Amino acid sequence: MSRTLRVRQSQTVLPFGVGAVFDIQGESFVATGIGDWPQRVKQRVDSPRLASRLGVTGFYAAPPTANDRYDTPDAPGAPYIRFPSWLFCGACRRMKRWRIADEKPGQPPRCPSCSPGRTLAPMRFVQICAAGHLGDIDWWFWAHSRREAAERRECGEREKLRFLVSERASGLEALSVACTAKDCGASRDLLDILGTHGMRCSGRNPWQRANEAVECTKPVQVVQRTAGNLYYPVVHSALDIPETDAPAHVDEELAGRVRDHDLWVSLCRLAGTPRAEVFREMIQEDTGADDSLMDTLIAEETGQTPPTAPDASAVPVRPDLSREEWAAFTAPTPPATRDFALRETTLGLGQETAEPWAGLRRRIGRVVLADRLREVRALSGFTRVSPDATVVPADTARRLKWLPAVEVFGEGIFLTLDKAELTQWETDVRVRRQAAGMRADLDRAFQKDRLEALTGPELSPRFVLLHTLAHLLIRQLSFESGYTTASLRERVYARSDQDQYGILIYTAAGDAEGTLGGLVRQGEPPRLAETLLRMTEAAAWCSADPLCAEHSGQGFGNLNRAACHACALLPETSCETGNTLLDRALVVGGEHVPGYFEPIVTAARAAAAASLEEPNP
Repeated sequence: MSRTLRVRQSQTVLPFGVGAVFDIQGESFVATGIGDWPQRVKQRVDSPRLASRLGVTGFYAAPPTANDRYDTPDAPGAPYIRFPSWLFCGACRRMKRWRIADEKPGQPPRCPSCSPGRTLAPMRFVQICAAGHLGDIDWWFWAHSRREAAERRECGEREKLRFLVSERASGLEALSVACTAKDCGASRDLLDILGTHGMRCSGRNPWQRANEAVECTKPVQVVQRTAGNLYYPVVHSALDIPETDAPAHVDEELAGRVRDHDLWVSLCRLAGTPRAEVFREMIQEDTGADDSLMDTLIAEETGQTPPTAPDASAVPVRPDLSREEWAAFTAPTPPATRDFALRETTLGLGQETAEPWAGLRRRIGRVVLADRLREVRALSGFTRVSPDATVVPADTARRLKWLPAVEVFGEGIFLTLDKAELTQWETDVRVRRQAAGMRADLDRAFQKDRLEALTGPELSPRFVLLHTLAHLLIRQLSFESGYTTASLRERVYARSDQDQYGILIYTAAGDAEGTLGGLVRQGEPPRLAETLLRMTEAAAWCSADPLCAEHSGQGFGNLNRAACHACALLPETSCETGNTLLDRALVVGGEHVPGYFEPIVTAARAAAAASLEEPNP
């Protein structure tokens, strides 16, 4: 019976973008490079701001995949090919290497030895390397790996294999690959399959042709095809914001040192050329100016922002796009377009003097509701084995100057903290000591370069506070807005060098779910104040306490403190930093550190206790 396999357009960037392996209806596929995309049906996605920062000419989105077969160059969808190519029959246990010529449009792979033909299943294990290559395991070699080289050469049948299951063992020891060639009988179980076994890397990905393979000396790792370290996408996103007349915050003293530098005139004269990058790096090294300030000053001097193309083999670093977004959200009169509609509101507490409402009003600054947002998400490449490994570009042939992207629409809540209260809280020595410990762990972490693009040159207490606040608020809103946590996302504006102190919680989905209005409704007074109060009360206690509250380091690279799956973590698609740099103690307080909202929790508990003590009328 014919069947149809579909992938939503929004999934062609994340989570099933170029290089990703995914299962669907018992079959397994890998997304090919954008060089194999149909040329005539691509949909252009406009985002000049993101394109300028990534150094590309533009973005294109593919229509959703209609099936797993592409018979013509104009077939719709982004191509996916079958992977792994080694399949096995659940009835006769024969293994078959499936080739493109064996495909039948609309039909799953069938066992040629069974009658009627049983559907073949993909092998569970594949091999990867830190250079970003992916390939099938040489199962013939595995079955013969315990024999001498001379004995292996005597067996010339490389595709007569069976995938057997033993009833006398359990786990991987019960699974084995056996050679069924005449007079051979070699076999080996899969007990030791995971890890490194001296296998050779193919030097390419499954969609690349044999002549595109390179000599790869990286050690090969055998993993399950659904393993978490098989695919780390490098995704960049930007909100579609209109131009604002609000001036960006610029450190005039630092800007003056940049303009007075001996190489400044030469840099402006050569802006946009490779030689200019050398001058730019020297100026930044001498003055300490960040990329955002350099971009602003060069744009003022030359009238253009010089694009800097990312090095495809470098550690993936996200460009800082927060400056313009922060300016748009904090402008006295928020700009508005068809895809960017803002309106300012309040917590609705008025002149409330009773605690905890008065304390909450003092600690929250501005509240802005985004009735409509447009976000562009672009995939520049991916890594395998670890996030800091070699980046494989979305165009593996390295000929195209555009990137795959999708545009999604949604709504959001933007809020800031009170600047005076935040500054006073940040100066507390206990707060700074807590942030310093996390900063020391960040300096040792492999994610350092990527995370510093979000936190700024130095991890500040306000970033950990705002980031944790965003997580807690998303978890609370998921109970009250009707959206799941996976449907909500965060953008943290907490770079102290740019005087930022706010968060945006928004939903940006590839369908109508992102614009139903439920999230904005929760941001209207007095709902947001009630939500924030319930959030702080819930965050004060975790089911894993006291272990969670007293933890000195947990999560990836020990980059979290009081934050676990029971209290603060979110789905990875919702978090900018991969669920790192979180600490509940900085929000609601801990044994050795005061929390920004700790007085709110104390006042709420006191008010609740007082209400219980009041005599019934």
